[in-house]
Amino acid sequence: MTNENAPARTAVPVLLWLVLLVSGITNAAGPLIGLDFTVRMVAGGIAVVAIAGLVTHYVRRRRA
Repeated sequence: MTNENAPARTAVPVLLWLVLLVSGITNAAGPLIGLDFTVRMVAGGIAVVAIAGLVTHYVRRRRA
């Protein structure tokens, strides 16, 4: 028995998790490896956008 109304799984959440992981590591390790403040803030902004994308994806899947 399959649910034909269920949304198909995509690679979007996997890509968003990878972006979040890389940007989070960059942001956290930035002071240790001597990255500029601007680079760390950009990495933090990318992490926030990835989190928003994951939340949006989750909410849209729940409503479908």
